[in-house]
Amino acid sequence: MRLHRLDITAFGPFGGSQSVDFAALSTAGLFLLHGPTGAGKTSVLDAVCYALYGSVPGARQSGQGANLRSDHADPAVRTEVRLELTVAGRRLEVTRQPPWERPKKRGTGTTLDKAQTWLREYDAPAGVWKDLSRTHQETSEEITQLLGMSREQFCQVVLLPQGDFARFLRADAEARGRLLGRLFDTQRFADVEKRLAERRRATEARVREGDAALLADAHRMQQAAGDAMELPGLAPGEPGLAETVLTAAAVARGTVREQLTIAGSRLTAAETAHTAARHTLSGVRELARLQTRFAEARERAERLQERAGEQRAARERMERGRKAEAVASALELREESESTHRRAAAEEVRARGLLPGSDAESGATGLAAAARRAAEELGGLESARRAEQRLVALAEERGGLDRQERADEDVLREADAWLDGWDAARAALQNRVETAQAAATRAEQLAVQREPARRRLDAARDRDRLTAALDEAGGRVRACEQRALDARDHWLDLKEQRLDGIAAELAGHLTDGAPCAVCGATEHPAPARKDAGHVDRETEERAHAAFQRADAQRTEEERRLAAVRESLAAATAEAGDTPTARLAAEADELEQEYTRARRAASALHAAHEELRRAEQEREQRLADRQQAALRTASRLTRRDTLEHEHSLLEAELAQARGTADSVAARAAQLELRAARLTGAADAVRAADDAAQRLKDADARLADAAFRAGFDTPQDAADALLDDAAHRALQHRLDAWQSEEAAVRAVLAEADAAAAAQRPPADPAAAEHAAAEADRRLREAVSAHDAAARRTDELDRLSARAADAVRRLGPLREEYDRVARLAALTAGTSADNERRMRLESYVLAARLEQVAAAATVRLQRMSSGRYTLVHSADRSGRGRSGLALHVVDAWTGRERDTATLSGGETFFASLALALGLADVVTDEAGGVRLDTLFIDEGFGSLDDQTLDEVLDVLDSLRERDRSVGIVSHVADLRRRVHARLEVVKGRSGSALRQHGV
Repeated sequence: MRLHRLDITAFGPFGGSQSVDFAALSTAGLFLLHGPTGAGKTSVLDAVCYALYGSVPGARQSGQGANLRSDHADPAVRTEVRLELTVAGRRLEVTRQPPWERPKKRGTGTTLDKAQTWLREYDAPAGVWKDLSRTHQETSEEITQLLGMSREQFCQVVLLPQGDFARFLRADAEARGRLLGRLFDTQRFADVEKRLAERRRATEARVREGDAALLADAHRMQQAAGDAMELPGLAPGEPGLAETVLTAAAVARGTVREQLTIAGSRLTAAETAHTAARHTLSGVRELARLQTRFAEARERAERLQERAGEQRAARERMERGRKAEAVASALELREESESTHRRAAAEEVRARGLLPGSDAESGATGLAAAARRAAEELGGLESARRAEQRLVALAEERGGLDRQERADEDVLREADAWLDGWDAARAALQNRVETAQAAATRAEQLAVQREPARRRLDAARDRDRLTAALDEAGGRVRACEQRALDARDHWLDLKEQRLDGIAAELAGHLTDGAPCAVCGATEHPAPARKDAGHVDRETEERAHAAFQRADAQRTEEERRLAAVRESLAAATAEAGDTPTARLAAEADELEQEYTRARRAASALHAAHEELRRAEQEREQRLADRQQAALRTASRLTRRDTLEHEHSLLEAELAQARGTADSVAARAAQLELRAARLTGAADAVRAADDAAQRLKDADARLADAAFRAGFDTPQDAADALLDDAAHRALQHRLDAWQSEEAAVRAVLAEADAAAAAQRPPADPAAAEHAAAEADRRLREAVSAHDAAARRTDELDRLSARAADAVRRLGPLREEYDRVARLAALTAGTSADNERRMRLESYVLAARLEQVAAAATVRLQRMSSGRYTLVHSADRSGRGRSGLALHVVDAWTGRERDTATLSGGETFFASLALALGLADVVTDEAGGVRLDTLFIDEGFGSLDDQTLDEVLDVLDSLRERDRSVGIVSHVADLRRRVHARLEVVKGRSGSALRQHGV
């Protein structure tokens, strides 16, 4: 970057217009900016900074520069700064005018003109300046991008403030960190620290969730084991929870296995006693049994013969049901496909109904192609928008030509009459400009207020919605809690009923001739019967699963309730307690006022143009009436050009608009059409897919029904038995089959036939003893079964807990790894020996580069005595890694930079500033800085040191740089020939150049 020329008017202490020819000053390489205190030396640098960035360094900046105006300036003179420079090979001119409160041209009082900015670039081949931008934001962004530096970096690198760097030398690590953080972009490293902390919290929550599930299994194991297990006193997320749960489960399994062994021993003793009682009873009871058995067999045979037809019909029904089971899956698939097809067809009809008749009958491919065409046409409307804007400009220009033409035609005849009304016309035009300017200022103020108002309104609407959602979520949580309690009570009731009827469940598996699983007997004269309310294992497990689902749903609803509460708190914090209707009314009122201001401000440009043309017309009437004919010819040529361009633009816009009123309306039509066509194409494809799946399901169902032996799928559906009907029918057939086998066996027994011929027996006493033995045996069987169930349940839950621990292993490892990295980057880990955060570590590396670059110049300035070194030591409780020390070659000792004398501090800070300029320049992409300014500090140096410092600064010319020294030290005027002097006076300061 090289400065060429600076023009300032009514800026700071300069009441009039002043110019600085930096190109002439730069030829000397080293120049002096001097003057008495308060004359305005720093204001020259402020003007350079204001021209580039639209603001000045430090506390001198306020608003858009309204306080930069000189108090010495004439009220009718506007403040202006113009800077001409070359950066990145481009010659630019930046002109800025801060807001100006000027006297009104009519009446009394003042009016405010808003700030203005112009950016131009010199076209060397054409030899002309070309406009690049007239907006503050675009100009500032362009300059910042070309320089590669923000305003803060520019003020530190180009306008070297020695006082700041002297404070930097003496500052602590925290203050250095703040300065370096402004100069170097280290936010991404802070973001890494934040991201790692967020990942640590997320993985910790997942580990806690897994531990909570493990504790839930531990509670179930305790419930199954009874008093044989104690739960660990650890919370989710605490170390050692998994090992403690697995250890407690192992101890519980050992305890219940011991209980199972004891129950087995008692069962063996009961079986022995029962066998003895049976042996005693057998002689007395055998005769009565055989007699009764034979008589009952005859009666049962008669009843079976009466129901033989019913039994055959049941067998046939069962056989058809078994065949129909092969068709069940195909029936379910067909029903599901039909439901999907109906939904897809309805969606297709709805989507096609939104389309015009030409597209409503197209297929999916045609609709997709039409959607693509609409999207492509929408993308092509950008040039049409620019054409619309150009058309407006053409209309204004044509209107100006018309006014000029009418004026030229009447110039000779009506010149005197026109000039008589000039004052009134000019006042009216100026009033329009002022009115539009005031409206533009008001629009800018209202634009700043719109976005906060919209955010509060959105937050208020979210607050109202979430308030209702909170009540609904609370109701769902209470309902889920009640369902979970009811499901648990139901499961425990069924479990108790099953334990009460376990004997009947065991008896259901007995078969004549097969040994009993309990007593080993092959005869089962009186097996226990299931009553009407018997509960089997499957029913109990279903109830337990229902309880688990209800409990899981309760947990999920509680989580959702917490999320709604958190969102409601955030929305309430943003919107406050103001009603939504009131916020909406305020936002609407603000929007309407903003629209009115914008509409009134839109006339500013036209008013300016009309005033300018009127003034030009007056000058032409007074000065050059003979040129009317020439201007008429020129206007004819320009009118033809505008007419041609107008016709081309009209044709382009007519084609782009189509049937719409405007390009924007056409764009909205195309967006809506593209969205509807895309949705219709998706719906058509979905309907086609659903129809094909329905067809496939019909074919599969027909094939399955044919293979199963049914004439039609409906016959198969009618023959299909549900679970209840199948169980009932199978139970009946099994009962008939068992009954027939039993009757045939009894009637074929020779002993029973012989016993029927003998007198009846009386086994009452023996049966009483046998009944007592049976009771003791049933109690032993029940106790043994309960112990076996506890053992099986504990084994199952223990296996599930072990599997959960294995699955949680990688997650725990991830949490340990992320937590270790988060602590390391945050500087809280024991592995981080210096307790440095990641951002501090990067800043320390940058500081080390700055110290190395500064040392090169510091050694020359101090005749090789001093060297700046970076230290990573931690000072007190401050930031680690940002310490600076100076090594004194005369003593060989390393000491703190705060111990340097005033002169030593100056040239050390100067070397540090130049080194920082080199490092920041490289960081900004290597933009060449050909002009530097050094502000104050030379008065603290002796003659020899001053010569050495000037030699170092003079060496910068080797790189074709120019260095400006800002100082009021008188001795520098003798040593530096090229000078820019600031002269202070009562009417304001002035600039004078010497030696160039």
